[in-house]
Amino acid sequence: MQYPEKIDGAVLKVAGVVVLGAIMSIIDITVVNVALRTFQVEFAKNGQPLAYSAVAWTVTAYTLALATVIPMSGWAADRFGTKRLYMLAITLFTLGSILCATAPSIGFLIAFRVLQGLGGGMLMPVGMTIMTRAAGPARMGRLMAILGVPMLLGPIFGPILGGWLIDNFSWHWIFLINVPIGLVALIYSRFALEKDNPVPSETFDFVGMLMMSPGLALFLFGISSIPGEGGIGHPKVLIPALIGLVLMVSFVFYSFKPKHPLLDLRLFKNRNLSVSLITMFIFAAAFFGGLLLIPQFLQQVQGESPLSAGWLVAPQGIGAMVTMPIAGALTDRYPVGRIVPFGLVGIIIGMFSLTQITAESSHWGFLIPVLFVMGLGMGATMMPIMTSALKTLKHHEVARGSTLLNINQQISSSIGVAIFSVVLTNALLDNVPASPALAPQAAAAAFSHTFWVAAWLVTLTLIPAYFLPRKREESKLLEDADDVPAPAVPLH
Repeated sequence: MQYPEKIDGAVLKVAGVVVLGAIMSIIDITVVNVALRTFQVEFAKNGQPLAYSAVAWTVTAYTLALATVIPMSGWAADRFGTKRLYMLAITLFTLGSILCATAPSIGFLIAFRVLQGLGGGMLMPVGMTIMTRAAGPARMGRLMAILGVPMLLGPIFGPILGGWLIDNFSWHWIFLINVPIGLVALIYSRFALEKDNPVPSETFDFVGMLMMSPGLALFLFGISSIPGEGGIGHPKVLIPALIGLVLMVSFVFYSFKPKHPLLDLRLFKNRNLSVSLITMFIFAAAFFGGLLLIPQFLQQVQGESPLSAGWLVAPQGIGAMVTMPIAGALTDRYPVGRIVPFGLVGIIIGMFSLTQITAESSHWGFLIPVLFVMGLGMGATMMPIMTSALKTLKHHEVARGSTLLNINQQISSSIGVAIFSVVLTNALLDNVPASPALAPQAAAAAFSHTFWVAAWLVTLTLIPAYFLPRKREESKLLEDADDVPAPAVPLH
């Protein structure tokens, strides 16, 4: 199939559908970020606000659900078709949003976030593969830049929208706002996406599914229970964490047996893909887990409203908006090993700067410039890594490779949020102020301690990033792109 050099109208029409669905999914993550402090207070028990590690599960449960459903997308598309699957995903996400708005307790909210994540998890992988098929391999960098639009809009408008809704209405509206967006996306996809004819071809790896998803959830539940149980040795920590670890290790060994495994770990034989996945894993855990703390700091320590916190974290998204399109264009011309390190350096500088945060830290003189620099780094890091991984794969491997990339990012984000929620909660317990007047300073010290952990973790990303390609390589997608039809969604 011949593709035009420029991004044409046909691609933009499909891009509109994909980007709208991705905006709905990604903005929902950032909207919830500024609501965590509100959840602590609204769902308080016996007049005491919930621990941060408890409400952080509203984020972790969502990303875990995303990770769970991503590998199912290919199997489902084989049976229902990509258009039907995409519309089903939008429907599930919208229904989950309605239920979240009705949640009577934090437990119900976490459960409904899982349903919401099951819909949201199919939006990005399905959309990414549809866009890959529409744009072709030669326009991969610019394609990733288009898919990056929701990642730009989410960090900018999500926290502002969430803060405005909470301040002027109630927390319920951060979920209800998805209903009209979901309806528009459903109608748009009905007319913009071409109907396809599903051909069932592969069996689904239910055994692998029953090991990976519960294993990861149990492991993170055990880790997240550490603050509430006073240490690692408590049965509520050890038992689920060990069972989860055993299930995950068993999943890795099992995955090499089926013909069509849930995740094709054989692709790790590809050096560039392996390096990209490792780099993305460490980066996403440190970056997304660490930045989730900023709205919490602004509200809990400095007493800002959710809306004010939303405005103050927007510079991070603005920074990414500056560099992401540039990085996307450069990735079509230069090896990512010469692009990504510059982005990582910006993030590392920003994260180490946050270790010096105090209760009196200036917004304009400190926090806003730091977040802007980190945004610049994020825009030059994330999409080039993903593009590098896909370019090293042959055409028939792209679907399985994109699945690994997506699930890798969601799992690492979940682990990052869980780790930093535990570190912060423990630090808050250890920094009990001598008097109420010292409470802001003690809390700020706990956040500073947590940012030290994030800073060193993101610094580790430089090690795998050193091994990213530093010489220009032709995309292997071009080798057999004319012989093998592009997959509609990730296949397994």
